[in-house]
Amino acid sequence: MNQRSYLDYNATAPLRSEVRDAVTAALGLHGNPSSVHEEGRAARAAIEDARAKVAKLVGASPANVIFTSGGTEANALALAALSGDASWHCYLSAIEHPSVLSGGRFHPETTTIIPVTPDGIADLAVLARKLEKHKPGGWRPIVSLMAANNETGAIQPVAEAAKIVHDAGGLLHCDAIQAAGRVPLDMAELGADMVSLSAHKMGGPKGAGALVLAEGVTVEPLIKGGGQEGRRRAGTENVPGIIGFGVAAELAAADLAKMDEIAKLRDALEEGVRAIAEDAVVFSGNVRRLPNTACIAVPGAKSETLVIALDLAGIAVSAGSACSSGKVEVSHVLAAMGVAPELAEGAIRISLE
Repeated sequence: MNQRSYLDYNATAPLRSEVRDAVTAALGLHGNPSSVHEEGRAARAAIEDARAKVAKLVGASPANVIFTSGGTEANALALAALSGDASWHCYLSAIEHPSVLSGGRFHPETTTIIPVTPDGIADLAVLARKLEKHKPGGWRPIVSLMAANNETGAIQPVAEAAKIVHDAGGLLHCDAIQAAGRVPLDMAELGADMVSLSAHKMGGPKGAGALVLAEGVTVEPLIKGGGQEGRRRAGTENVPGIIGFGVAAELAAADLAKMDEIAKLRDALEEGVRAIAEDAVVFSGNVRRLPNTACIAVPGAKSETLVIALDLAGIAVSAGSACSSGKVEVSHVLAAMGVAPELAEGAIRISLE
């Protein structure tokens, strides 16, 4: 069997061996974490240990970590908390993940899309103008801006956006799913009121995520019916998944030191592509990006053809986001950046460890 090269870490990172061992061991914790007997207490203790590890990854308090079924649910929870109050208006950057662009429980008339620059950076000047425009109407803003884009890797000005939002009396949610474990994250430095995370993007198990809150921020649960997760997310916890998430978060934090080397590999890869195809375009190549992410297009080439050809050659890459039911479609991110459709149709994403 030919050796394969897996270069699609932004879709999902391979399960770390330490995580696999922890999850396997956790399957033996048969107690319900809500039970008060010894078996239940053992499961609860393991969950709280994982909660502390996830909180540490983003500089948060463990009590403010809400475990979910993944990043999509975490994003939905963040955009559901305030939507019942008619005074809130939701602002989303045009390059957000589809689970954010759906707007949660916000209706289209209370949702505004913020454009991005040709380099894929949210236009904060437009955001500030929009907030000022809505201010006389009594609206309060909730803004969702990702830490880094999952397709181009472009790192977003979250801290600057948070200041604008807070000055307007609003809240800022940050989808940090791709950034976690690849760049340092601290909720206080970001100024974020809510941060979404996903285990499988950092070598943890699929089906585990978290919404992390800043002090004093509350959410209205999407799933009701029990007292789990501080009455913020009902349902018996996914004990093995949460334990694996904790181990992955701890390992991801330790791996931040090697990201400079990963960035050098990415840069060498891009230089190699340009040596083969001089007209290749690296999207968001002029701004700060995730160290592991390259989004490249060659004029005249089709992404579907490239992905299949590379797969047959033993190399796994993707055509933009992996959340389109396996479909290869023109990226909404590149469209928002103003990339010509004929060029965007040839974009592939290469994401390293």
